[in-house]
Amino acid sequence: MSINLQRRCGYFVVHILWFIFSNNRVNGCILSHQLARIQTDSIAAKLKELYPEVTLEIIGMTTTGDKILDTALSKIGEKSLFTKELETALEKNEVDLVVHSLKDLPTSLPPGFTIGAILKRENPHDAVVLHPQNAGQTLATLPQNSVIGTSSLRRAAQLKKRFPHLDFKDIRGNLNTRLKKLDDKEDYSAIILAAAGLKRMGWDARISQILEPEDCMYAVGQGALAVEVRARDTEILEMVSVLHHKDTVLRCIAERAFLRTLEGGCSVPVAVHSELKDSQLYLTGAVYSLDGSDSLKETMQATLSAVNTGAERVEERVDEQVQRVGVTAAKIWGPDQDSAERLGSGLAELLISRGAREILAVARQLNDAR
Repeated sequence: MSINLQRRCGYFVVHILWFIFSNNRVNGCILSHQLARIQTDSIAAKLKELYPEVTLEIIGMTTTGDKILDTALSKIGEKSLFTKELETALEKNEVDLVVHSLKDLPTSLPPGFTIGAILKRENPHDAVVLHPQNAGQTLATLPQNSVIGTSSLRRAAQLKKRFPHLDFKDIRGNLNTRLKKLDDKEDYSAIILAAAGLKRMGWDARISQILEPEDCMYAVGQGALAVEVRARDTEILEMVSVLHHKDTVLRCIAERAFLRTLEGGCSVPVAVHSELKDSQLYLTGAVYSLDGSDSLKETMQATLSAVNTGAERVEERVDEQVQRVGVTAAKIWGPDQDSAERLGSGLAELLISRGAREILAVARQLNDAR
């Protein structure tokens, strides 16, 4: 989603870009379109409440990545397929902000762009959606050789290790296409989806089980929405900065720094879990082989001086050079952001010293060969 801000007769007009889909797409395009619109509308509503004088105009756009439904993201290779056209519109001043699922944004953005806001995180965990005939079961209680649908290398690697009695099979398509494949046939006993997407669609009732960190840690940035803007557009940066949710920002900076240092992405199994409690930021990170048989997992923590203290801090000047893993958050105490970034990088370096890059290199090679 993106927003265009123009002055017209003394007031601002904001164009919000959201993803639309071609009529020739496979069944299920309508509800994927619906999820994008729900996420767009949630941002628009917050901005309208904060800036009632702003007129919001919603515009639609299709991205190359949205058109590819028959290939797993790990095989497509580039998350930029979902963002490139949107950033082109930003660069040409056709729009002023783009709203993404944060997990879809690479940890290094192209020059001239920044993440101007990260909103309060929805539940970041993964959810089990059971075939109706398996109601009341869990992954642990499903029969031997039950087939679980997921195209996520991260999910499959962790769950293969945790539940070796289950079989895992790729499942293609967007959210409602996957649900339709689950319900209409008996090919899958269950599928794994992000809880956040199901909740935003109002489909909480379909969630059979939330996977806790000991079963399956989540993707970097999962559950959070991010607003991407032009890095030098201080007016827009100031406008959207009030949408930042401090705890989510600090957790996600640590997670993104972890992934950036590992040089990971969707083509390798990397997972995280973060928590901020009593001014302590905890980050657990892990890397896995494709079958989950080889893994490294560690936890580190950092003290964040300004968290929940209510202390007044000097804000940083809005500056495109002041970014942490692509995030500009001038209203959040800079040293705490630095601590979060160091935490993520430090945890990654610890895993690298123990062989993480070798595990990921083999995983990447095997995934490319599939």
